[in-house]
Amino acid sequence: MAGAATVTVEVRSSDGKPLAGAVVLIDAARKPAGPIKFDYAYEMAQKNITFAPHVLIVPVGSTVTFPNRDKVRHHVYSFSKPKRFDLKLYGKEETRSVVFDKAGVVALGCNIHDAMSGFVLVVDTPYAMQTDANGRAAITGVPAGAASVRIWHPTIRTPDNMLSQPATVSATGYSTTYTIRGR
Repeated sequence: MAGAATVTVEVRSSDGKPLAGAVVLIDAARKPAGPIKFDYAYEMAQKNITFAPHVLIVPVGSTVTFPNRDKVRHHVYSFSKPKRFDLKLYGKEETRSVVFDKAGVVALGCNIHDAMSGFVLVVDTPYAMQTDANGRAAITGVPAGAASVRIWHPTIRTPDNMLSQPATVSATGYSTTYTIRGR
């Protein structure tokens, strides 16, 4: 895409430390034509009585598989508005699938193991990724022009756990730092 740039976002906790695992979304005025695809498996495994990964970003319309890699059975569910579902008890090496057809945050739980939690972020932008161990995300290929930068993390103190700010992406890129006041 002509005029594509890199948007670099740094996310820090209220104590100034890097916040790994925050989701950075760029809503650009111009988006590429065609379906959105990310270069990883759309899979939310149950492993060691946890969801792995804890947060999964997928485009609208994606099918996410839920393989059970534990020796115990799981009952995965969500009551979230973008996607409500209930995957009844299934055992080791069994897999279930769910189509996520609306954008939004889908909180996951296990009806058997109350401590299990995870999230599927269903997005309508190709410009999305999680921050690394240094609290940084560098999203490439973003078109120059008006945009909105959104940050999601389960500890952000807003009703939707999201912060947003307008941005103007220049041909040379855009950088910003967020400091999150957690719960």
